Amino acid sequence: MSSSFPLHGAHPHDDAVTFRVWAPAADAVALEIEGGPSLALSETEGGLFECTTDAAGPGTRYRFRLGDDGPFPDPAARFQPEGVHGPSEVIAPSAYAWEDDDWDGVAREDLVIYELHVGAFTEAGTFDAVREQLAYLRDLGVTAIELMPVHDFPGARNWGYDPAAWFAPARAYGRPEALRRLVDAAHQTGLAVILDVIYNHLGPDGAYANAFGPFLTNTSETPWGPAVNLDGEGSAGVRRFFLDNALHWLREYHVDGLRLDATHALRDASETHFLAELSAAVEARVGGPERHLIAEDRRNLNRLVQPRADDGYGLDAVWSDDLHHQLRVLTAGDTEGYYRDYQGTTAADIATTLRDGWFYRGEHSEHFDGPRGTDPDPVDRTQCVVFIQNHDQVGNRPTGTRLTDDVAPATYRALSVLLCVVPEVPLLFMGQEWAASTPFQFFTDHDEALGPSVTEGRKDEFADFSGFEGAVPDPQAPATFARSVLDWEEPTRPPHDGVLALYHDLLALRPRLGDELTVEAPSDTTLRLARPPIHVAVNLEGTADLDLASGPSVLLHTEQGGYTLAPRPPAFTKEAVSFARAGAVVLGTG
Repeated sequence: MSSSFPLHGAHPHDDAVTFRVWAPAADAVALEIEGGPSLALSETEGGLFECTTDAAGPGTRYRFRLGDDGPFPDPAARFQPEGVHGPSEVIAPSAYAWEDDDWDGVAREDLVIYELHVGAFTEAGTFDAVREQLAYLRDLGVTAIELMPVHDFPGARNWGYDPAAWFAPARAYGRPEALRRLVDAAHQTGLAVILDVIYNHLGPDGAYANAFGPFLTNTSETPWGPAVNLDGEGSAGVRRFFLDNALHWLREYHVDGLRLDATHALRDASETHFLAELSAAVEARVGGPERHLIAEDRRNLNRLVQPRADDGYGLDAVWSDDLHHQLRVLTAGDTEGYYRDYQGTTAADIATTLRDGWFYRGEHSEHFDGPRGTDPDPVDRTQCVVFIQNHDQVGNRPTGTRLTDDVAPATYRALSVLLCVVPEVPLLFMGQEWAASTPFQFFTDHDEALGPSVTEGRKDEFADFSGFEGAVPDPQAPATFARSVLDWEEPTRPPHDGVLALYHDLLALRPRLGDELTVEAPSDTTLRLARPPIHVAVNLEGTADLDLASGPSVLLHTEQGGYTLAPRPPAFTKEAVSFARAGAVVLGTG
């Protein structure tokens, strides 16, 4: 990677702006300044073109022309004020006065992550509106917020996984300074900020990067189209672009970490994998508070988090799907897709996942038609992020239903206890803490050319989904997005307020959990988990009798009147508990 940083984009300094763009196939590149001159850029090295001019400054809007083609927005634009198809705007990062000098970050073992979509988290759907809820999240017991992708996308509504302008905060959520205010305020509130980024594909609408260079390859495909070119001709420039992007968010926006989307879709046969190069660049170029690089990866691949010195990629953590899938199968009866690999799950299987971080470690996967997983022994449990819901596991169901639509309230409370006491890093999806009734549906706002195909594609996706014969919400319809916006009156009303009280109490207990873990399955549907001085008994289905260690006192149970309007408390003796239905008991020994 070039020693220059930031390398790509428009960079104001003194009374001028330096523009740099990678366009290796172009014979000539011209900068077109809105209301100003058209200036030729000079090629420097490796297909980079550059010019410095005093005819531009912060707020200037501009485009690039590649020979006779264009004009195009800057693929590394810091802001797109008129949308991803419009002109780019010069942004001065130094104009924001940060107030987080005392921020020390959050250690990985202390992470409790809250995943949210900026547009659907509040009615206003802006960075500033998220900022207004930071105290609520801190008081809940969350230590980090994870923002679903905020780089700009086509239209006004999108999950964010149609990347078009990787360096530009989405105009629908606010200007760049609003995102900086959010991160700054989060740090002053005691919360880390993790940003979701996408380096495995280009969006189908407004992603002009491929017009500038060979960002895509025809040698492999992803579920979202051609793979990003990480190892073919011209790939050095592509890798440099995305490395620059990662450093951009970590340095210019002070974010505490990146969640790397679908790293299993990064096709890279290079001697040094892109992920290893990324972790090395962050280690070398990002100082200050602890930073977290977290992979979303379905492979249970220990190499992701192993040190680079041991031939690993040097990431900090990885999403571990196994616990979610096991719990869905056991409590909600899911059978489709990847859930086929978890049929017959018992509490003993779940105990294995909790002890080790994941379940599949090389066994045959029916869904993937081959072996899945690697040995989890080299992986610390705090390097695994687990959940009972996330944006995918809700939003990619036909109608975006939540777990609470598929399991009884008592079961939901029991699952919530389990999530909050595991040694892995727990992740909550927005609204989960009060059992939100709002769905999270798939929504887009593409133009008239692409929109109909997205609508039909969503219908086709679930056409053969056994047991589902309903109408799939139209992603393009504004009502689909509107249904997905959280109702912030809900947590003040029964029964939602009771679930919220449970999460408050559970997360308040989490700092008391010891490092030592013992977990066992007395039956196919029950678990005993000990992290002294805290002990937990969980019943996931029906009635059950569980022996308890002698002496612990009951700290809470899921049938307390403050948690449910219709309690069915378990019966306690000195050394046992009897559950009348699904539930959990948390006990303490000191």
